[in-house]
Parts: sequence; C-alpha cells; structure tokens
Amino acid sequence: MLTFALTIVRHGETQYNRDKLLQGQGIDTPLSDTGHQQAAAAGRYLKDLHFTNVFVSNLQRAVQVCVSEIILGNNLHSSATEMILDPLLRERGFGVAEGRPKEHLKNMANAAGQACRDYTPPGGETLEQVKTRFKKFLKSLYQRMLEEHGSSDQCSASSSGPSEPEQPVIAGLASDGVHDVPVHALIVSHGAFIRVSVRHLVEDLQGCLPAGLKMNQVFSPCPNTGISRFIITLHREESNPRAARIQCVFINRKDHLDDVKNSD
Repeated sequence: MLTFALTIVRHGETQYNRDKLLQGQGIDTPLSDTGHQQAAAAGRYLKDLHFTNVFVSNLQRAVQVCVSEIILGNNLHSSATEMILDPLLRERGFGVAEGRPKEHLKNMANAAGQACRDYTPPGGETLEQVKTRFKKFLKSLYQRMLEEHGSSDQCSASSSGPSEPEQPVIAGLASDGVHDVPVHALIVSHGAFIRVSVRHLVEDLQGCLPAGLKMNQVFSPCPNTGISRFIITLHREESNPRAARIQCVFINRKDHLDDVKNSD
C-alpha cells in the first residue's frame, strides 16, 4: 500500500469574482491585484512543504497561482517539481450563465423551481458530470502515485494487512498531517469543482473527518486560495487502484489570508 497527502488549493480572486460574475470554463480571466496578494500569501504559507507532484487546472487563474509568485515560485522544496496542466481540474461549466451575474443564475434556478446549487443552466455541466470528471482524475492520480512512489518495500511492509492509522495531529500549522508522509500531491483548481470534489471524498468515499468538523463546514464554499488536505492510503491493484482509507485533515483553511485586505 501507499499513503500520500493531497492538498487542494483554490485559485486567487479575479475581477469577475469581485464583481460576482460567473466565469466557468468559457471565460478565463487573470488574477486581480487582491488575487495576487492572496496567492502570494498561500505561497508563503506553504513554502516549507515538499510537493512531490503538482496538478493544475489549465485555466490561467489557476496556473498563475502555481507559477507566478506563488506556490512553486516561493516554495523552498518544490520549485523543480513538474507541474501538470490537467483539463479535468477545470471549473464547472455554467453554459449560458457564464459572464453573467451570479444573481442571474439564482433567478434562472428559481424560475425552474430548483435550488441554485443544484440547477444546471442550458449548456452547463451537471454536478454529476463534474463529479465524474473528478473521479476520472482520481483514478489517474492513484495510478500515477503508485507508479512513481509505490516502491516494493512499501508494498511488502503492508502485505500483512493494514494497521489502524493514527489520527493526524492538527495544530493549525501548514504542515498538519504531513510530518511523516513523504509523498505529497498538490492540486490547484476552482471553487465549484473543489466543492464537488470534497463532497465526493467525504460522502461517497467515506473520508474520516477530524473531531469537531461539522458537515456544513465540509460543504461550504471554498474561499479564494482556501486550502483543504486529505491523507489517502491506496491499495495496489493491477487494473483499478482504490483508496483503502481517506482521512480529512482540514477543509477550506484560510489562515494565510488574515493579512490580505479585501479578501472575501
């Protein structure tokens, strides 16, 4: 088996975020000045961590978080790590609602008699389609983790069966949960996509939650450059690697934004 950490970061603020306009996939705007400040703050917060693998949505607002001043630019240990741009990590597509105010989407949902979160505008992606994208990404991620980091020593050490893992120590630090986990993957993606992904890891895959974390916090919107972390233990199976255990360390952490002005 192989245990690795997975840290998920949302991109920084764009002008569309500030103006409460939907971006989705068809509108690809850069970070605002505040977004750059948020991303730089996230980079400083994560600078002492070693990311062995980095996966980024190929939309520019996510790429900027990794490349410009930011996570890999400021990171002390990961500047040479290959950054893989993956369209599977793109934001949810909002179809005809892209470029329009979020209030317009609410009005469309109300007219259709649906909750805004569950409503799919014409030409947009359903939540189930977004989940399917994330599941496809997870499958390729698991395979890559095992191919690159699943040494024979690790597998033989676990051949007698998994022992009950210790709960990760959570002290409010950037290194929470990863002190003894040398394999660490980073994802940079988008708010709606992250919300669906976290829900899948916790609900569908039965991820264990830290004490005191309520479900409404799990499913709350991720703030710009919000950070979530999971510890995943994989079974090595030839055709379909699967997670034997998923432990949530924290969700939507934003401590690094305390000194950034105008960060909603």
